[in-house]
Amino acid sequence: MGPLDLTTQPPRPPREELDGLAFLPRTIDKLRATLPGGDLGAYKIPGFTGKMCELLAFEFDALRRVVEEAAEDADVVHWLREHADTSKYAAYNALVLGSVVTDENRARMLQLHPIAAQDPQLRFVVDVIAADDRITFPAAR
Repeated sequence: MGPLDLTTQPPRPPREELDGLAFLPRTIDKLRATLPGGDLGAYKIPGFTGKMCELLAFEFDALRRVVEEAAEDADVVHWLREHADTSKYAAYNALVLGSVVTDENRARMLQLHPIAAQDPQLRFVVDVIAADDRITFPAAR
């Protein structure tokens, strides 16, 4: 897979799954944006990707190397099946898809995603992230 320029298009949506793992396609796209010739733009990689590495028990740098060498998403899936704790996929999905905007995280959420202030209907963090992508790249997806 080649590098991506995330100043011209968003990464894949946060609810999108690959091999039953939410956020993985988005993580792959962000990592591709860190490759030579790519551009991460305003996107950040820690957060849910860091939690993925921690919960599934693999190193971030190893995942980045796999993405760098992968020809397609299936190569990343294959590596994860061999190196990650796949029994924790459901727990990770519950964490990512169940994370909500609360009084405790609202200030940080508004700093990262101002759209959260404009639309109080956005309750789940992944929906805030998706809305932010739609505002930033209205012609995409």
